[in-house]
Amino acid sequence: MSGASPAAIRAHYDAGEAFFALFLDASLSYSCALYDDPQLSLDGAQRAKLDWHLDAAGVQRGTRLLDIGCGWGALMERAVWERGAGRAVGLTLSAAQAAHVAAAGWPRTAVRVESWREHCPPDRYDAIVSIGAFEHFAAPGLDRTARLEAYRDFFVVCASWLPTGGRLSLQTIAYPAHFDRAGYDASDYGAFVRARIFPQSDLPELSEILAAAEPVFEPLVVRNDRRHYALTARLWLERLRARRSEAVALVGETRVADLERYFRVSIGAFELGNLQLLRLAFRKRRAP
Repeated sequence: MSGASPAAIRAHYDAGEAFFALFLDASLSYSCALYDDPQLSLDGAQRAKLDWHLDAAGVQRGTRLLDIGCGWGALMERAVWERGAGRAVGLTLSAAQAAHVAAAGWPRTAVRVESWREHCPPDRYDAIVSIGAFEHFAAPGLDRTARLEAYRDFFVVCASWLPTGGRLSLQTIAYPAHFDRAGYDASDYGAFVRARIFPQSDLPELSEILAAAEPVFEPLVVRNDRRHYALTARLWLERLRARRSEAVALVGETRVADLERYFRVSIGAFELGNLQLLRLAFRKRRAP
């Protein structure tokens, strides 16, 4: 397997909805918000993020949408209620997240506990969105060629599910160009993230994403919103600290301390540019 195993994904995301609700916004969006308007609240900035991706993917009334890495379903909910999407299908590796989406009872939605590699839709989609899943598609230790192969597989599969001109919107944390992966892995913080936060996962560089997508997708928009993530992580950290005793009661001291450390160092990394937050929109190319 080129990326993180389902068990590695669940180790992070199945901490429990009650725990994540302590520091996330009301929609339980566990990814970088969009602060084009710096006056927005966390809830407002997360809605802005969802709307940006729905716009980038061209979601409107009747659209058949696939959400790869759907989390607790905020994008699907907004797609069907606010845009009138005809169908929204979400993929997650977390049974807890899938149960949350299924219990919500939103119209014209379905959720599946499976990866994009396992997904076999009976019909094509009109639009695809993937927020915060791409980080898990390549394992640590792979060379650039192997990472490109893993990412290319993703784009080729997505293209097979879309008509010519169909849109794909993507959000991912990324390393800057020519990042020293070996030095990062040897550092205390790198080893900590690999072992305690996101095991079996590595981050892409922008050039790798664009090269992997090139044969099947035309890039339309590329944004690096790293300072948006610094602000998002700072708010998560403040909210977690404000309800720390409740968090410890739910998941234990070690897990809370680990997450506090992750948010604290991430704030600096995004502010300095050692990490990037990429939002990209693609359009499927016409076959040659």
